[in-house]
Amino acid sequence: MEARCFTVGPLQENCWIVRAAGSDRALVIDPGDEAERLIAAVDELAAGVDAILLTHTHFDHVGAVAALARHTRAPVYCPELEVPVLQDIQRYTFPGFGPLEPYDPEETVAGGERLDLAGLELDVIFTPGHSPGHVSYSIAGAGVLLDGDVLFAGSIGRTDGLPNTDPQALMDSIATLLDTLPDETRVLPGHGPATTLGRERASNPFLQALAS
Repeated sequence: MEARCFTVGPLQENCWIVRAAGSDRALVIDPGDEAERLIAAVDELAAGVDAILLTHTHFDHVGAVAALARHTRAPVYCPELEVPVLQDIQRYTFPGFGPLEPYDPEETVAGGERLDLAGLELDVIFTPGHSPGHVSYSIAGAGVLLDGDVLFAGSIGRTDGLPNTDPQALMDSIATLLDTLPDETRVLPGHGPATTLGRERASNPFLQALAS
């Protein structure tokens, strides 16, 4: 599988474009900002976009959704609990950012679904805590996890200063990932560098409580 990362916007969010090796179909995950740059990247791939997948709807992850969906005509998959946020995104955007264009997603996910898109099989995992409806996308055949703002290299998703966060739910979500996916799973997060579950299990200071 091929995965390309585009770090966009003032909050340095990672938008991922993934496709099976040699495929002419692709998926875009969390297009957060810089719509023109992401559109150019998609066009350069010369690959059709089968879907735009959202892990959650914080404004730094969805700022380019409407423009990219319009350009690619790809359906947007949004966490079910967070559809109202995407539909009224400017209301949920920090002061000084935006304006952001709202979007009414074509599809919803809640966790437990298996998606067959762009020649890839993705399992949707419910991973709340950083946001109420947060999901992660596991591509087991490629050993890859797209986990948004759940687990980072050396850190975890914020649960301070943001509305509707739940620290215990976040730790439970991380424990679920560690318990159900192999250590060699490559984590492609919403911010910062890629890592693996095993590396974070062994060295992430925020996970010490899970190891005890």
